[in-house]
Amino acid sequence: MTPPRRKRRRPQPAAPPPPPPHEPANGPEKPGNPERLYTIAGSADGARAELDLVTLIVARSAPPPSASPEEAAVLRLCLAPLSVAELSAYLQLPFSAMTVLITKLIEAELVQARAPIVRQAVADRSLLEAVMHGLQKL
Repeated sequence: MTPPRRKRRRPQPAAPPPPPPHEPANGPEKPGNPERLYTIAGSADGARAELDLVTLIVARSAPPPSASPEEAAVLRLCLAPLSVAELSAYLQLPFSAMTVLITKLIEAELVQARAPIVRQAVADRSLLEAVMHGLQKL
């Protein structure tokens, strides 16, 4: 007895690919990751406070009712001293926008900017001698 013959299937033509969706001029949009624009207005003359990434910011008071959401967030975060870099990271704002925001708060006397504590590179000689004499007496 011979096995039955199988019928060969002829390959069907593939469907044409769907047309590409319309993409904006600046590239494809990513859902959930929109471009953020920052328009924090500074002073009329454009002056900014001298701030570094390590400058410490401390709140002087609670946020007033007229404060913007960003200003209120800075004042709540700065109950304990925080650096400008930490504030920028927590609020997900670039450093340039952060300096404008903090300058406004400094002018309104709502925060205080402090220079970071710089440790001395070389220890005091008298302190080292006192430690050395203390160790020798042991």
